[in-house]
Amino acid sequence: MDMNHLTMIATAAFGLEGVVAAELKRLGMAEVKGEIGGARFGGSLRDAFLCNLRLRCADRVMIVLGERECRSFEELFQFVKAFAWEDLLPADAKINVSGKCARSQLMSVRDCQAVTKKAIIERLKEGTGRSMFPESGAAYPIEIALHGDMARLTLDTSGEALNRRGYRTWNGDAPLRETLAAALVELSTWRPGMRLHDPCCGTGTLLIEAAFRQSHRAPGLTRHFAMEQFACFPAAECAAIRRQCQEDFQLSRVSAISGSDIDPEALELCRRHVNQAGLSGRIEVTNIPLQQLQLTGEPGVFLCNPPYGERLSDRRSCEKLYAEMGKLLRRHPGWSLCAITSDPMFERAFGKRADKKRRLYNGRLECEFLIYK
Repeated sequence: MDMNHLTMIATAAFGLEGVVAAELKRLGMAEVKGEIGGARFGGSLRDAFLCNLRLRCADRVMIVLGERECRSFEELFQFVKAFAWEDLLPADAKINVSGKCARSQLMSVRDCQAVTKKAIIERLKEGTGRSMFPESGAAYPIEIALHGDMARLTLDTSGEALNRRGYRTWNGDAPLRETLAAALVELSTWRPGMRLHDPCCGTGTLLIEAAFRQSHRAPGLTRHFAMEQFACFPAAECAAIRRQCQEDFQLSRVSAISGSDIDPEALELCRRHVNQAGLSGRIEVTNIPLQQLQLTGEPGVFLCNPPYGERLSDRRSCEKLYAEMGKLLRRHPGWSLCAITSDPMFERAFGKRADKKRRLYNGRLECEFLIYK
């Protein structure tokens, strides 16, 4: 297996494949192509590390080990066994196999995992002459994914999902995954240097992701990845990449990013998250109801993740909030407003149709990202 010429996939939530593909191109990756569930690209193990550090909207970076049509467990076994595992896995490798199936004849995820693990061990027995595999060393996260009758075998270089930046310790009532928040920042009308305010900031995820972008702060700067334990990991090269990311982070770039919320407890957690993100003193948040919010000075962008009113009892209060957001925009001439919502009544309550819409998913919840220019 040539670690300098790998085929990889940066996985992404549905609707964000194009955003991730654009990120990969900006990072200088080769042969970038969006596909359902992510974006495919070519590169080295060093490139995989760079992507883990710098990608803002991707979930994981996976090395593609092989792909083949498999209609039976025997075909799956032979497909997995054909890979030269003895060249990738050290003697004490911990072989962690995960799986997923969609519209496949082999619908049992557990059986697919078991067949995959058995095939790996059988190949290792033949390729190394050993019969014992203690699995006491570094973990190698392997995934077998079947979509239709096509099987894809991958090695996860990320470990924990890339949304785990390390700064958030509490999710709040309407959790927004960090990778989705970063995508909303990217898709909004805001750009670094402009003013940004979140009038429903909660625990601060949107504000922090905007500040990361403005300060050129790599999202994965303070965390580690599964690939750092691989025997083939180019430690010296990747240490230099991490140092460069540290040098690129300029806290002084963060300005004109602020938020407000009616919930003082959420704001306390927001301040804690801001500090944990290394942005202390750079993001101002205030305890004020949206109805009373009046900003002065240069216009900018309101970016928010308001409550969706999923429960019937909450719907009426949410519609009142959406109406207040319409009033907020009208009393701030020159401002734009961008909001993500799953509520089909948002525009009606807001009092105006959005200038632009984009379908996204917040977890399993289908949403629309609405932009009022």
